[in-house]
Amino acid sequence: MSDIIFKDSNGTVLEDGDSVTLTKDLKVKGTSETLKRGTLVKNIRLTSRPGEVECNTKKVKGLVLKTEFLKKA
Repeated sequence: MSDIIFKDSNGTVLEDGDSVTLTKDLKVKGTSETLKRGTLVKNIRLTSRPGEVECNTKKVKGLVLKTEFLKKA
């Protein structure tokens, strides 16, 4: 997995355990929750799919987010 480089919306390289903030409001599929812009998400996990990271928020567990909507905190 070390050959895949994950970058946020600004081109900053992301690593396991980083904290990120959302750059836009995101509706979570399958729930009535909307994650607001500026929400801090801690301790992300890189996946085998380029452009996607796994994380947990206070309201939603096991969430997969696209890196194009994230900014490294």
